[in-house]
Formats: sequence, C-alpha cells, structure tokens
Amino acid sequence: MDIPAPLRQLPNQLTVARIVAVPVLCLFIGMGNEWLRWLALVLYVVAAVTDWLDGFLARRMNMSSDLGKMLDPIADKLLVGCLIVTFAWTRDFSGLDLVPAIAILFREIFIAGLREFMGNRSVSVPVSFLAKWKTTVQLVALFFVILAGLWVGTGLIASLLLWLAGILTVWTGWQYFLSVWPYFSARTE
Repeated sequence: MDIPAPLRQLPNQLTVARIVAVPVLCLFIGMGNEWLRWLALVLYVVAAVTDWLDGFLARRMNMSSDLGKMLDPIADKLLVGCLIVTFAWTRDFSGLDLVPAIAILFREIFIAGLREFMGNRSVSVPVSFLAKWKTTVQLVALFFVILAGLWVGTGLIASLLLWLAGILTVWTGWQYFLSVWPYFSARTE
C-alpha cells in the first residue's frame, strides 16, 4: 500500500503522532497510577512540543499542506478536549475549575461548527495571534493540571492558568464569532 504524499511529510507525521498520543495519554491519566501519570506528563510534553514543531518544520521546510492545515487544529482540539474530559472524570477538576474547563470545551466545539459553516461559504477566517496564545496557555495549564496530581503545591498554579486559559478561550471565541457574524445575514441564493 502506497502512503499518500502528504503523510510522508515529517510535519504531518508529527501531527498524526499527536493525535495517536491522545488516547494513550488519557488512558495513562485515567488509570490513577502515579508511575503512569509521570509517563503521561512526559508524553504530554512531547505532544505539546509537536504542536509548535510541526508548524515550524512545515514553514521551514516549505512543506505546508492542506492536510496539515486541517489536521493541526483537529489535533489541538482532541488533545485539549479529551484531557479536559479525562480530568473531569478523574476529578482533577473540581468545583469552580469546572467552569473554565466547560467554557473551553464549549468554545472549541462551537468554533469548529462556525468554521464548518464558513467553509461551506468558501470563507476562511485566519487564526488570530491571540488565539495562538490561547492554545499555548491551554497547553501550559493542562501541563500543570497533570503535574498537580504528582507534585503538591502546583494545584493553585494549575487552577490560575486554567482560568486564564478559559478567559482567553472565551474572548477569542467571541472575537471569532463577531468576525463571522456578517455572514449570517448574507443571503444564499
């Protein structure tokens, strides 16, 4: 079987590896074993670094592809979304920390729907600089949530970063919604 050309490109392979890592990562955390959680932390760091590395390599090696442009945000949403669900299940999130976690999940699903809607209208809305920072803050916050289950004293940092990520996530979602709002009133003939 011949592998399609875009999947032979290193940046896309890194993105696919990040997607494949998601269920393993969630399983390691969900097992409730300290040793597996340390492995999950290492795997998470590798996955988070590939989020930056795949884009960097695609630009540097002139290997940007439509497949990569599609898979990269999917990988991000799977990583963040599945971890949030896993943390809610394992009770790593409790009380008020569920508020930003739910806001993040809601925004990511809502914006994915808006992107689909805009794509059907052949309109592409670029990712804003703040939205890129939002993803970075989400990834750092989730790192600290994993770490908080291993190292006493990091729970407050995890909580504060989660709230910051939640605020940035809602704000960038609102910005995106406002940018596409004019298309809702446009008539389709």
